[in-house]
Amino acid sequence: MTDVEGRTAFITGGGNGIGLGIARRLARAGVKLALADVDVDALARAKAELQDITQVETYKLDVRDRDAYASTAEAVESALGPVSLLFNNAGVAGFPPAAKLTYEIWDWAMGVNLDGVINGIQTFLPKMIERGQGGHIVNTASGAGLATTSAGVLYTTAKYAVVGMSESLNAELASSNIGVTVLCPGPVATGIVQRTADSTPKTGINLSEEQKKNMEKGLAAATQWLEQGTSIDDVGEMVFKALQENSLYIHTDRMAEDMIKERTKALLAAMPD
Repeated sequence: MTDVEGRTAFITGGGNGIGLGIARRLARAGVKLALADVDVDALARAKAELQDITQVETYKLDVRDRDAYASTAEAVESALGPVSLLFNNAGVAGFPPAAKLTYEIWDWAMGVNLDGVINGIQTFLPKMIERGQGGHIVNTASGAGLATTSAGVLYTTAKYAVVGMSESLNAELASSNIGVTVLCPGPVATGIVQRTADSTPKTGINLSEEQKKNMEKGLAAATQWLEQGTSIDDVGEMVFKALQENSLYIHTDRMAEDMIKERTKALLAAMPD
């Protein structure tokens, strides 16, 4: 999609990280911005930064809350006009190993990483199709949605689902002139791991002191690893390029290449003669 100027974009997780990087690039292209996040301080900073470039409205939103999503969507389109650029980007990352997970953590993380994407699609897509003015949807998944990494079973489960959803939507929506892109980043310089650690439900987690120390070390290592990754502004440029070229996939680096190759080889090798 090349005709983005004057359109309205809705970006979840828009106050921080990748969402902010996307918002910055869209602002320079003349897109009106609706930024949604649970972090109201980050939303305020983002609005202060971007409001002199384009029209910006911010909304506190937990993407798991469907009623709040519906009312937020109504407020957005009343203030900025029809949403035709949808960025389902809100996410959480960094969880205990499978043996230490609880139903509460599963429900919370899947609610953000998967249900949040579903809620965005269900809220905006029917109206986008009905209007017949085209559009584009970008779903943030991960390299962990394409091959097994060290990201853990919970995160991987959600991100595989987002990749499959995006591939299927891409095929189904082509006739409606609505493009679909799935963003599969490697490490990106964001604070997502620490923010997740601060907000993850603690109910039912029983860790020994040694396990707590190991988790703290893992958190620090993951944070340092991310800090050395792609900048959020570079990711914003990649996303904008994908909009222009109607690309299905975005990779921010080649770190998952060998893992994807090995997975593909194993899948093909398992097929009968």
